[in-house]
Amino acid sequence: MNNKEIIQKVYTEIFNGRNLALMKDFIKEDYIQHNPQCENGLEGVIKFFKELMVKFPDFRLDIKRIIAEGDYVVLHCHMVGVDVPQGVAIMDIFRLENGKIAEHWDVVQPIPEKTASGNAMF
Repeated sequence: MNNKEIIQKVYTEIFNGRNLALMKDFIKEDYIQHNPQCENGLEGVIKFFKELMVKFPDFRLDIKRIIAEGDYVVLHCHMVGVDVPQGVAIMDIFRLENGKIAEHWDVVQPIPEKTASGNAMF
């Protein structure tokens, strides 16, 4: 599997498929996290998603765009099933090492009912 396929599998099978047991196969033990709400390490990201799934049992991440270059994969996603009626726009950046996620950054933005431009977030 290439890096893009790895990240797509993480989203479909782990996040949307609720199979957190697979995280150990795709995320390094010493994973570096830049999201201020999530701890470093494999256990930190497992804890974060367990809490998210309890708080929002119907949440889902829909990939709208995915770009891969070298060790980096960037996603533009729509998170639904959360406490924002229109959902949340997310930009995720992953750095992979030897087929596993080594580092993650994200930018999260609630989707407004209307935009000044009239253009949709996706």
